[in-house]
Amino acid sequence: MPQPHSPLDPPPVSDPASVDPPSSDPVLSADHAALSEVDLLMRVARRWRHLGSDSGGESADGDRALSPHQARALLALARMERRAAECGHPHGIRVSHLAAHLGIAPRSATEVADALEELGLVERAPDPTDRRAVLLTLTGEGRHTVGVVRDRRRAAAEEALAALAEPDRAELRRLLLLLLDND
Repeated sequence: MPQPHSPLDPPPVSDPASVDPPSSDPVLSADHAALSEVDLLMRVARRWRHLGSDSGGESADGDRALSPHQARALLALARMERRAAECGHPHGIRVSHLAAHLGIAPRSATEVADALEELGLVERAPDPTDRRAVLLTLTGEGRHTVGVVRDRRRAAAEEALAALAEPDRAELRRLLLLLLDND
């Protein structure tokens, strides 16, 4: 009597000899073959998380290097400032809103904001609608640094994706946009 098929079992194969073992696939190693698509996507995201950021000190062009957390917060602050201005709220961004946007604790966002302020990239000002709150705004140097960080990330992303042929890149983009649209 045949055993019932569990959803955790691999699908039945009519001719087991026709299936290549995972290690024979030049793209997937044996370690990767057992991973789900989400696991693979998360591994790529972790690997690429630091694209275009420097490890510390000064960059090759003399700019002060930012930590990945600082670069991420700076880019988020630039996006949030732009969106707020488009909605008629050009005063700045609360640290608590930056924390929520980044998915980090407010205390961590405060530490990142402190570091960005020390570097001269952001300024703090009182919130005109709530005197208990503080707003962050990019300085001129902060806006310049946002452009530098974006350029470095684009260049690093181009390098990282160089292994893909143009049709594969287009397909990757299509699939990623499809996943984003389904949220």
